[in-house]
Amino acid sequence: MKKNFVISGTGCALVDYLYQPVDFDSKEFERYLSQSPGDGGLSPGKLVFTEELEKFVGQPYSLIRAQITKGKPPVGVNTGGPSIVSLIHVAQMLHNKSAEVYFSGARGNDAAAKVIEEKIKKTPLKTANYKISERFTPFTDVLGDPGYDHGHGERAFINNIGAAWDFKPEDLPETFFESDMVVFGGTALVPHIHQNIDSLLQKAKSKGIITVVNTVYDFINEKNNPSKPWPLGQKENAYPLIDLLITDREEALRHSGCATAQEALEWFAGQGAGAAIITQGPEDVLFYANSDLFERQSYTVLPVSERAKTEVKQQVENPEGDTTGCGDNFTGGVIASLADQIITDPSCGKFNLKEAVALGVASGGFACFFHGGTLLEDYPGQKAEKLGAYHKDYLQQLSR
Repeated sequence: MKKNFVISGTGCALVDYLYQPVDFDSKEFERYLSQSPGDGGLSPGKLVFTEELEKFVGQPYSLIRAQITKGKPPVGVNTGGPSIVSLIHVAQMLHNKSAEVYFSGARGNDAAAKVIEEKIKKTPLKTANYKISERFTPFTDVLGDPGYDHGHGERAFINNIGAAWDFKPEDLPETFFESDMVVFGGTALVPHIHQNIDSLLQKAKSKGIITVVNTVYDFINEKNNPSKPWPLGQKENAYPLIDLLITDREEALRHSGCATAQEALEWFAGQGAGAAIITQGPEDVLFYANSDLFERQSYTVLPVSERAKTEVKQQVENPEGDTTGCGDNFTGGVIASLADQIITDPSCGKFNLKEAVALGVASGGFACFFHGGTLLEDYPGQKAEKLGAYHKDYLQQLSR
């Protein structure tokens, strides 16, 4: 009997409350803008914690949110977070493959937890250990401005860690370390996992498991040491244990301490990461592969999807979706492609990272056309079908 390819992930999972449109140039927003790194103020594209924003402003968060949103309710409530959103996308893309995708994390015993539970039931994602905490379920208020950056759109994030404080390395089930691939997603919002990610990666590698890390804005370390690079784990030995690192430009610069994305990519290679990808929103994707798991890929640049970019600009006045979860869907697309490569041809020997990035680009672009990072399907395979047209167009774009 053919063995299924098992992917297990842990990290940030929460409820996203989407507020859109929010004008980042408005007086209501500008009065809360950050003045210096880590001061607790808002910044487009970045994340801040509610308690830090309250300290920065000197007001309860409920009043701050009411002023920024002008008292309007969220336009959507979705399952969010760099871990669970990317894993849901992986599970949806591999729905008809010999694959199983699992998530482990923490939630509260509240209405937000029920939102996550009900939405997960409508996806192919399985839960291995979803710990129930006495704290509230993590949530993020996502403020979206579709017209920001000349119509490319951007978001600002206000996060409550909540129950994620109670999820620790010992809460990961042993089956997590019996997988074919493990994924650590947005662990900066799950502090105890993030602080011990190096030892967890070491355990996975000792069992021959493929390791993937996708990052999120690390406000805790930004707050504590705004002038120093963000650490990854407790020691400086995490990068050689990462087979694939996926990060956006801001996070790459802060982790590396470098001034440019190209320099950051070279720094990750120098630290021993087997492969790394840096996304840049509506700009080019940079990546390399330099390990025995991958076909060797020197520093490479791929563009974003022209079709998605054009359609997003056409919808500024009446958007059908938002940019929430584009990066998470990009990550899911990359992971799904890697898994599909080995499922389709177990003897392939090495992963083709360029092929995986192409599906990631198409996945991230397609995520602009529904609200929130997760698309709940009407039937299995629906998302893969709709995304297929963007993937096909993107491959044609690359061939021109």
